[in-house]
Amino acid sequence: MLSGCAGYTLGAQKPTHLRAITKIAVPTFENLTLEPRIASLVTNAVIKQLQNHGSYQIVAKSEAEAVLKGQLASIDRTQFRSDLNNVLRTSQIMGSLTCLFSITEVASGKVLHAGNASADSYIILEANLQLSETQLIEDAAQRLANNLADQISEGW
Repeated sequence: MLSGCAGYTLGAQKPTHLRAITKIAVPTFENLTLEPRIASLVTNAVIKQLQNHGSYQIVAKSEAEAVLKGQLASIDRTQFRSDLNNVLRTSQIMGSLTCLFSITEVASGKVLHAGNASADSYIILEANLQLSETQLIEDAAQRLANNLADQISEGW
């Protein structure tokens, strides 16, 4: 029975180039979009996802072995579905959020990993358009955070 499990290990399987990193700092992402307060929303979502994965301990920059820096590059909203009777009236919108990120080793300043993460989200428009758009952005931020955390926490 044990020979069938040869080579498998329990727990996190970080990418090999990030295997030595255990403590990481995540400062607030830089916002290159015109959407206010989205940087803190995405940063908090990324921290929560990294904590859920358990691969890294989130610490202050002074205690960190590496720093995860991110830039929110774009947020796009497009019509996903239109009203049956009026094709100019939107009934459902799609939001796309894109983020560029890098992990830099504190001791040497060397970039250990660089990449991008993106996410799409769809929402049916309600009477309160601002609330619908806020929910769209929050969902896209959660999905982006999950994609980013998967990239730096899963080694396969």
